[in-house]
Amino acid sequence: MKTVSASALAAGAVHETNAHLDAVIIGAGFSGLCQLHMLRRLYGNNILVLEAGDDVGGTWYWNRYPGARCDCESHTYCYYFSDQLLTQWEWSERYPAQPEILSYLNFVADQLCLREQIICGQRLHKAEWNSRDGVWHLQTRQGLVLSCRYLITAVGCLSAANIPAITGLETFRGRYAHTGEWPQEDIDFAGKDVVVIGTGSTGIQAIPKIAETAQRLTVLQRTPNYSIPARNTGRDAAFWKCFREQRADWHEKMINSRSGHPWRAEPRQLWRTDKEEALAILEAAWQRGGLRFKDSFDDILTDSRSNKIMSDFIASKIRQVINDPAAAALLSNFDHPFATKRPPIDFSYFETYNLPHVDIIDIRTNPIETISPSGLVLKQGSKIAADIIVFATGFDAMTGALNKIEITGRDGRRLSEYWQEGPKTYLGLAMPDFPNLFTITGPGSPSVLTNMPRAIEQHVGWITGLLEYMHESGYTGCEAKAETSELWAEQVEEAAYQTLMPNAGHSWYLGANIPGKPRRFMPYAGGLDRYSGICEEEAASGYRNFIFRTGR
Repeated sequence: MKTVSASALAAGAVHETNAHLDAVIIGAGFSGLCQLHMLRRLYGNNILVLEAGDDVGGTWYWNRYPGARCDCESHTYCYYFSDQLLTQWEWSERYPAQPEILSYLNFVADQLCLREQIICGQRLHKAEWNSRDGVWHLQTRQGLVLSCRYLITAVGCLSAANIPAITGLETFRGRYAHTGEWPQEDIDFAGKDVVVIGTGSTGIQAIPKIAETAQRLTVLQRTPNYSIPARNTGRDAAFWKCFREQRADWHEKMINSRSGHPWRAEPRQLWRTDKEEALAILEAAWQRGGLRFKDSFDDILTDSRSNKIMSDFIASKIRQVINDPAAAALLSNFDHPFATKRPPIDFSYFETYNLPHVDIIDIRTNPIETISPSGLVLKQGSKIAADIIVFATGFDAMTGALNKIEITGRDGRRLSEYWQEGPKTYLGLAMPDFPNLFTITGPGSPSVLTNMPRAIEQHVGWITGLLEYMHESGYTGCEAKAETSELWAEQVEEAAYQTLMPNAGHSWYLGANIPGKPRRFMPYAGGLDRYSGICEEEAASGYRNFIFRTGR
C-alpha cells in the first residue's frame, strides 16, 4: 500500500489508486472542515477530505434555493474554536442568507489553508473494512480508490434529498428541482406557472421569494406548519465591537444550554401563568422573533396543556395575517403540537398568501394523482398547469446519506442491514462491528435539535480526543461495544418520550416521511448540555464502552 500525501491527491499532482492515508473525512461542510483542521495536529498532511460537490460548503453548497437562510442568529452560527475566525468575520444580518454562509465557509477554508487537503467532485460509493490489515478500503463513484486507518463521515443530517415517487414525473415537459439539490445556475420564475410541493422549512423560505416573480404560484400543502417571524435586521459595527468583547460569554451560554443557543428556557409553566401575563410574554416574544419564542416557557415540549396555549396563540397570529378565511384555516389547522417538528422561522411567509397570484391547495384531502406533461392532476380530478415544479419535500434525514454509501464493516456486515430496524449507535458517534468509523452528528446525537455548529464542534472535539488517546496508547483500532449501543438506543428513545415530540406522527425525526423507513426517534432529545456531560464522562473513564485493539 503506497502512502501518498493528501495535498498531492487534492492538487491532482498524482492520481494514485491504493493510496493510503491516516484518515479520510467524507464531506467538506461545517463538520468536515472543522474535523480536518482539528486532526492536522495528529496526522499532518496525511488526511484527505472527499467532497461530492465542486467546492466546499456542504449543506450551504447544495441548498441554494431562493430564500435559503439560516434559522440561527449569525453570531452563533459559526466556529468558535478560533479567535482568528471570530474576530475577522462580520456577518451582515441577524439571519444570514445562503450566499453569505457559503462565503463564510470559503473564508474558513482559505484562512486555515484547508483546500490543499480537500478533493472535490468525488462522491464516496463504497467503504469496506479489511480486518486483516485494519484499514478501510474506499472507492468513489468517479473511480478514485484509497485506503485509510480512520474513516470519519461528515455527510450532514439533511443531505439526502427526498423526491416522492409520483407517477408521471418522467413525462413532465417543464423543469423541476428539489430545494436540497438546487442547480448552480438560477432558475428564472418570471412569467411562469410554478408549483411548490411542501410547506416545511425549505418551502416556507422559498415560497415568498418565488412569489416575487412567478406569474402564478400554487402551493400544495399536506401538513400545515407553525412558523415564527424572524424579524431579521442588519448587523452594524457597534454590534460586532460588543460581540468581540463578549465572545467568551456567548460561547459559554451556548455550550451550557439544551439547544446550543445562547439562552435557556425561562423557568415557568405556561398553563400555570396568569392568562393576561402569559399573553403579554408571548406577544413580546413574537415581536422579538426567532427561535427563542419557544423557550418563553420551559414546559412547551413536556406539557400538552402549555403546548396547546402556545399553539393556539400561533394559529391566531396566522389568521390575523391572512385575508382569505379559507386559506387562513388551511394554514392554521395543525395536526401536531408546536415544536414537535423542527419549528421554522419565516420572512413574510404567511403574508405571501394575500397576493392575488398565490393559491394554496390541501393535498391531504385531495392528493396528487399523477404528474402530466403539462402539470399535475389531483385525485379529485382538478388539473394544475405548471412550467416549473419545486419539490420542498425534505430529506431522508440522519441515516439517508450514510445508507447511500455501501458501508461494510467486520465479517461483511452492511450498515444498512445493521440499521434495518432503525439506527443504533453509541452517542451517535460510533458502532459495533464498524471499527475506526466515526459519524459526526450521526443518529443518536442531539444534532438537528440544536444549533448545529455547537453540536459539530463538540463532536469533532470528542472524536479528536479519542484518536489522540489511541495514538498515545498505541492502539490502532476501536469500536463501540455492542451492548452499549443497544443501551444507548434505549436511552435515545426514552429521552424522546419524555417530550411531546413523538406525538408528531409524520415527522422526519421518526423517519415517517420516507416510505418503508423504520419508525424510530433518531436524534437525542436530552439536550446538548446533558449529552456533552455523558461524552466527557466516557472520555474520563478511559473510554470504557469501547473495545481497543493493537497491531495492523
